[in-house]
Order: sequence, then C-alpha cells, then structure tokens
Amino acid sequence: MGGAVSAGEDNDELIDNLKEAQYIRSDLVEHAFRAIDRADYYLEEFRDSAYKDLAWRRGNIHLSAPCIYSEVMEALDLQPGLSFLNLGSGTGYLSTMVGLILGPFGVNHGVELHEDVIEYAYQKLDFFIKMNDSFDRFEFCEPSFVVGNCLEIAPETRQYDRVYCGAGVQREHEDYMKKLLKVGGILVLPLEEKLTKITRTGYNTWETRKIIAVSFAPLVLPKHRENGKPRAVSLPAMFEVRSLQDLARITIRHILKRSGSGSLPLPQRTGLKRRNHFKQKREHRDTPLLTNSYLFMSRLIPGPMDNNNNQSSTDNEDEDEDCSRVCEQLEDKEENGRRKEGSVLVIETPVNLLRERILSLPLPEPLKMYLLYYREK
Repeated sequence: MGGAVSAGEDNDELIDNLKEAQYIRSDLVEHAFRAIDRADYYLEEFRDSAYKDLAWRRGNIHLSAPCIYSEVMEALDLQPGLSFLNLGSGTGYLSTMVGLILGPFGVNHGVELHEDVIEYAYQKLDFFIKMNDSFDRFEFCEPSFVVGNCLEIAPETRQYDRVYCGAGVQREHEDYMKKLLKVGGILVLPLEEKLTKITRTGYNTWETRKIIAVSFAPLVLPKHRENGKPRAVSLPAMFEVRSLQDLARITIRHILKRSGSGSLPLPQRTGLKRRNHFKQKREHRDTPLLTNSYLFMSRLIPGPMDNNNNQSSTDNEDEDEDCSRVCEQLEDKEENGRRKEGSVLVIETPVNLLRERILSLPLPEPLKMYLLYYREK
C-alpha cells in the first residue's frame, strides 16, 4: 500500500511531498515526522528504499507507507498528556513520533505479536534517545512495548484516549476495539479495507468516518492453550508514580529549553543550505512554469503603447515581478547544475542549545550526564 506521493531524496523531501499532497496538514504532525528519519527504522541494507511512499517488510519487521502513517497521525488528533495504545506496534516508528507530541506526562503503550520485533523496536528507541538531537527539542513520552496478541488484552485493562490498530480488522472485532477507548477518545483502524476513524461520543454512542481505502494484513487470531483459555496480555501500568529525581530532570530540562531567547527551535528542513524549492512550488502551483516563461519573453517584444507612448506603472510593476520570478527559477536551475557537477556547498551545522545550557551549569559531571540522559555528543 502506498505510492500516493513521489519518492524523496531524503526524509525532508519525503515530508515536503506528503505536505504538498495534503497527507500532512498540521504543524504538530509535520514536526514529528521531520524529527525522526524514517530510514533509521530500516535495516541498513534497505535504507535506500526508506523515502519511497511504499510499505516495507523484511521477515517480521514491517513499516506502513508514509502516506498511511500521515493519515493516521492526523486522524488521531494527538495532544500533550493523552494516553495512547498502539496495537501491532512493530518497529516503534509510529509510537516514537506519537511520544514527541504526548510529552513527558502522557502514556504511550504498544502491543506487538513478535518478540524479535519488540527487541528491534527497543534498539531503535535507544538509538533515537542517545543519538538524535530531536530528542532534546521535544519533551518526550517514551513508549513501552509488551509481547502478545492484541485480541487477548486483559479485560481489566484501563481505557485509552487514543488507540491505533496496525492490522486489518474484521467487523466481528470492531466492538472489542471500541471497548479499549475512553468516552471522547479516538480509535483509528483499517476496518474492512478502509482506514476508519471512530470517535466515542458517549457511553454507547459513536461517530464513524471513512478516511481512505487501504490494504492491510489481517489480525492474527489468538491460539488457545491446551486448557482452552486464551492467554491474557497485561499492559504496563497506566500511571506510574515518577521518582522525585525523574520529575526534577523533566522540570530542569523544561526550564532550560525556554530560558534565554525562548524555546528551542523545532525540526525544520536540514542538510544543504539552499533555496526552499518546495515553498516556491507551493506558492506558484496554480501557474504553470510555461506561462511564467512566456510572460518573461513577452516583455522583450514591444507591446502596444497608450496615446502618450507610456505604459502604466502597474504594468512596470508586473514586469518586475514576472522577471524576478523567472530569474529566481533560473538561479535554482543553475544551483542544481552546480550541485550535480560536484561544487562545494555550505553545510549547516546544527547546534544543540539544550546540551550547551546543561553543560554550562555549575553542577558535578555525573549530574550533568543524568540531565542529558547519558547521551553522547
């Protein structure tokens, strides 16, 4: 499933394409997608395929297409402090993006059928926390994963604000999924080949909206044990009592992020220092490039004059705008040509302001490292 948008050369260009196609529509979702490089969740030998709008599978490891994740993130309507349950959490890619929005006082749980995939998800989560500078730009709700079949969740489990199921659900399991949801909560799932958003408006009332047609592998049915009873999957505690030390670290990092010139900048386009081609394309998407070129050339040909042999100032202003626009396009083409020829371009070096502020504190080194989550530079 996928292929709705063009492939990107890197993560930022993939996000640009998703925005242009209106799969990503909100700033919160855009920032989360830019913060985490999709390729980091691929096996190393398959990273070249990460920026295609296609699903990917290798053994038990699976990622849905970027356009699907975009629609899911938008439909969940995530907010800080909510509780989230991911049924079929897989690599943890979606759960990690969700955690960037939920913040440190949210709840972020996942259920995954395969134990080897859980191990893979924790490896990727550890890499994100220790190596990705985006970890310091957000207040993060770290996901917790458990092994089991999502159709065997213990009946005493508390309900969640947001639930997503990453496998195809048949109509007979719809009510089971709904019971996991709080009143006012949102459930997003592939229901009979349609990505569906279900909002619980009351104890026994629901609103349902079909989003897009999708194709998902179906849920794996539970295997009964010899005594005929299914195995109950116990989820992590909904609200764990945080240690005073942990709360102090969250508070200190929160204050430092907003000290000085304000909060830290959220992820934007990274990499080469160049003109934002996507922005230019969005601004002029209703005007074909051919038309712009024609307007530019028409100014080289003498046009009809008025009675005083003078054109109006409005026409002159239009000429300047048209010429400026086409010149910018020509400059972009020249810049692309220089890039292909191997010209040296300036690379922007990001600065981790939170890290610098923590390291400047008059504190013992072990305490500084604790505040940094023992992250390497």
